[in-house]
Amino acid sequence: MTDDLLLYEVVDRVGVITLNRAAKANAQTPQMLDDLDALFMAAAADRNVRVIVLQANGKHFSAGHDISGSTEQARSAQAAATASDEFPSDYSVSGLEGIYEWETKRYIGYARKWRDIRKPTIAAVQGQCIAGGLLLCWPCDLIIAADNAKFSDPVVRMGIGGVEYHGHTWEVGARKAKEWLFTAKTFTADEAERYGMVNRVVPVDELRSATMELAHQIAQMHPFALAQAKRAVNQTQDVQGFYAALQSVFDIHQTGHGNSLVVNGYPILVDLDQMKQSLKS
Repeated sequence: MTDDLLLYEVVDRVGVITLNRAAKANAQTPQMLDDLDALFMAAAADRNVRVIVLQANGKHFSAGHDISGSTEQARSAQAAATASDEFPSDYSVSGLEGIYEWETKRYIGYARKWRDIRKPTIAAVQGQCIAGGLLLCWPCDLIIAADNAKFSDPVVRMGIGGVEYHGHTWEVGARKAKEWLFTAKTFTADEAERYGMVNRVVPVDELRSATMELAHQIAQMHPFALAQAKRAVNQTQDVQGFYAALQSVFDIHQTGHGNSLVVNGYPILVDLDQMKQSLKS
C-alpha cells in the first residue's frame, strides 16, 4: 500500500476510501491506482460494508493521471517506467502494444471493475476533477458534487480524443459530449447536475456530511436487493451498448497514442504547462 496516499475506514457499514495526495491535487500514480483497486476489492468483499464512498482530501478531487514535470521529464519518466518492475514480466512494454496493455489494466480495466462492484458506490467530488479523475468518479453509482466542483477532459490538447474510459456520451448526451471534447471546456457542478452527470450539488463545507448521510440511508436497505437494483440498471445500460462502446472507444483512444508515437516518439503530444493552468482556476 502506498504510504498514506490512500486512507480507508469503515463507518457504520460504509467503507470510506480517501485519496490523500492533496499536495499533488490527488494526481494518480500507477501504484496509487493499484492500491485503490485493492481497497475497492476489499470493501466489496467485506460483508460488514454495504456502501462504498470515494472521497478526496485537499482542494481538488483529482488532477488525473500524474504526468507532472516538463515534456522532456515526462518522456524520461515513461522510459523509466517501461524499464521498471512496475510492469509484470509477461507484459510487452515496447511501442503501442505496451501502452495498450498498461492502460487496459490500470485505466479502463480498473474503471470497469469498479463500475461493476455489486455494492452501491458514491463519489464525493470537490474542486477540479480532470481527465483521469473522471475515471474515478464515473464508475461510481452516484456522484455528490461540492458547489466548487469542476469537471474537465482536456485530453484533446494531448492529441488524443478523450480519456480512456469514454463515459462522456452516456453522462451528458452526445451533443454536450462533443462540445466538451471539442473545446476542452470545464463543466461546473451546476451544469453537471443539469446534464445528469451528478446527483446533487451541495456547499463544499457540507460535502462530507451530505455524502455520508446518503450513504447511511442506502446502507439501511437489504444488501441483496441493492445488488439486484444496481445490476438491473447496469445491465440495461450494457444492453443499450455501454460496455461494447467503452471498449470500442478505448481502441480509438489508442490511435491517438499511435499517432503521437509516429510523430514524436512519445505517447502524448502535450504542453504540460498549459495543462497545469487548469488547477489554478
